[in-house]
Amino acid sequence: MEVKRLFDLLEYRKSTNPETAVFVAKYNGEWKKIFIDEYIEIVNNLSYALLDMGLNRGDRVALISPNCPEWNYLDMAVQQIGCVLVPIYPTISSEDYHFIFSNAGVRLIFLDHADQMRKIRDVVTDVPSVEGIFLFKQNEEKDPLVTGTLADLLERGRQNPDPDKVKSLRDAITPRDMATIIYTSGTTDKPKGVMLCHENILTCVNGVKMTPKPYFSRAMSFLPLCHIYERMMNYLYQFMGYETYYAESIAKVVENLKYARPYMMTAVPRFIEKMYDGIYRSGQKQEGFKKKIFFWALDLALQYDLDGTSLWYKCKRLVADKLVYGKIRENFGGCLEMFVSGGSAIQPRLAKFFTCIGMDIYEGYGLTESSPVIAVSSALPHGRKLGTAGLPLPGIEVKVLPENNEIVCRGTNVMLGYFNAPELTAQVVDSEGWLHTGDTGTFEPEGQLRITGRVKTMFKTSMGKYVNPEVIEEKFKESPFILDMMVVGENQKFAAALILPDFDFLKEWQERHGIHCETREEMLADKQTQARFKRVIDKYNPHFGSTEQIKRYKVINDTWTESNGCMTPTLKIKRKVIEQRCKEDIQELFK
Repeated sequence: MEVKRLFDLLEYRKSTNPETAVFVAKYNGEWKKIFIDEYIEIVNNLSYALLDMGLNRGDRVALISPNCPEWNYLDMAVQQIGCVLVPIYPTISSEDYHFIFSNAGVRLIFLDHADQMRKIRDVVTDVPSVEGIFLFKQNEEKDPLVTGTLADLLERGRQNPDPDKVKSLRDAITPRDMATIIYTSGTTDKPKGVMLCHENILTCVNGVKMTPKPYFSRAMSFLPLCHIYERMMNYLYQFMGYETYYAESIAKVVENLKYARPYMMTAVPRFIEKMYDGIYRSGQKQEGFKKKIFFWALDLALQYDLDGTSLWYKCKRLVADKLVYGKIRENFGGCLEMFVSGGSAIQPRLAKFFTCIGMDIYEGYGLTESSPVIAVSSALPHGRKLGTAGLPLPGIEVKVLPENNEIVCRGTNVMLGYFNAPELTAQVVDSEGWLHTGDTGTFEPEGQLRITGRVKTMFKTSMGKYVNPEVIEEKFKESPFILDMMVVGENQKFAAALILPDFDFLKEWQERHGIHCETREEMLADKQTQARFKRVIDKYNPHFGSTEQIKRYKVINDTWTESNGCMTPTLKIKRKVIEQRCKEDIQELFK
């Protein structure tokens, strides 16, 4: 059968691979497998219950939950009766919850557990459209605002089956009907509700299905399903017949990898950076000849060239694989052969390193408004080049505007528009259907798309010279001493930077050099440490022109996270938030 709507994946999976578990997740300390028949039964019973409650086609249902099978149950149950799922990050502010609930006019809200009620308790009473709140997990104490649980709804569906009505509603849904509204986290302003139809997302599923290797059968999922990137990949896993293992939390990903032994997973560059830092630190703990061999192998991996290496290099790589790389792979389950990296550009050295050791980095590029893929690495001829996002999706038009190098795309992956905001839609999708991404890029001679920055983040110094801060930041973050960095200097005479050190690495470095500090303030005040950061700046500055080099910098004791509003859920810094948060530090740089 042909998959034209997202919920068609249910019958497709049943007809193509019924014997393999669809999802694997931990319940009460034990891993449980969910097969397609159970999946379909739960979805149908939830649909019956929602219809019995009076939900109508087009009604919006909000979902606030980490990754779990229940996320998918509700997603499919809502879609197949023509309603619209509104997934929301669990970590956003109360103000954003209020805006999204109100803007979308949600009728029902589903939460993973009762603790999430704290953020929305005062919000929901002020949103007239909300008629009920349901929990995935049973709450010991009855909350007057909670209507019931998922178990209650399943029982209601079993008691009130209506397969004919569900079939009638399913049959009436077209590929261009809206399936979901995803509110972009954004780095500025209020969230915008991106309307995506079934065809939008399936265009991307079909476009990336050539990326995994034919024998793959298991995947790990830990990035938030409320982000279209991970969600689209989860649809791909269902389509490909994989078992999808849901990590318990980001802190337990490595532990869960050892149990699940997946072949592939998605990741953002920051996560991959942390994996590399962990590998690097494990080498620092070794001694003598083992330590020398370890770092010889790491240096060898950083010299890897996807386009070809000498016979001598290949021989050394075989030795390094036997002594070092194989052991690294075993620490991550032993079967993990592919990361699909998205969210932002990954440092080429990381792509080289992980690809060399047998955990290939496949890069992709896109945004929520493009459902999300515009380009992706693949096994096609010239489909993969480290440092690029690969080739544009088949059937998608992509070009770079000559006036400012902005990437624009047109095709069936482009959103329906922003919900209740036609004027905002018109700002990003022009009259000819081109989606203006706000990202800058170039095409390689073989056709791969290389991302170079953001149109809006580029700034001009008072000397009239343009600076692309993201390119500078990514280069400097190659240093293990730098966890994060923000380049500033708009309308100033030079570029400067705020630097967040990796305090874990810095502490280890100080201990190795006999420096003993009690607090982070003492760590940063140490003269040897300050001199070491100066050497980092001196090392990377020559990679840039004189107007782009960091003339002044400040290493600060701060934390930029999603929870304090400094980062998006895909771990990109929110520049305006940080500029306000660190206003005095920035002013000091330009005194």
